[in-house]
Amino acid sequence: MTKPQPTDIGVLGFRYLGAHEVEELADLWGALHQQHARNTPHLSDIISTTSMDESWRRRRTQYLEWMADPETLAILAEHGDDPAGYAMVTLRPGPQGTWDRGERVAVVQTFAIDPEYAGTRVGSKLLEEIRHQLAAMGIRDIEFSALATASEDISFLETEGFRPFVTTMVCRVDGFGAHD
Repeated sequence: MTKPQPTDIGVLGFRYLGAHEVEELADLWGALHQQHARNTPHLSDIISTTSMDESWRRRRTQYLEWMADPETLAILAEHGDDPAGYAMVTLRPGPQGTWDRGERVAVVQTFAIDPEYAGTRVGSKLLEEIRHQLAAMGIRDIEFSALATASEDISFLETEGFRPFVTTMVCRVDGFGAHD
């Protein structure tokens, strides 16, 4: 039985993780992996999901690579001793031509909220913490990807001030269709 949650859990603690603490993210990643699989049935004919264990193995490796950069932010949101969510944020060079986005742009690589904390403002509070840290680093822009079929995630991001920017399309190399 799931315990009822208020709409605002109040004070959250934020802990900045080092590479030696990355295993603490495994369960929250697992919940996100399941959410990804549920939200993308339209891709099953071209992209298959991996097992939870394989997914975590791959993501853990990526996290360790990102965390080798001292400017990467690995932020765990905690409600007491309970992990409520986390974000993995990297930086990349900003100048790309058409848009003035500053010298560096933040990229939210992962944003995972424990399903038990859905609707409790954990996501908003975690995003607020990210914004504070990035502002202190002189970063102006944040990129945050959402699955095209994750309407709740997209609504959350729009409520938080994000706007659509780039749409990523996928297909197999041997895909079919018109080729101009």
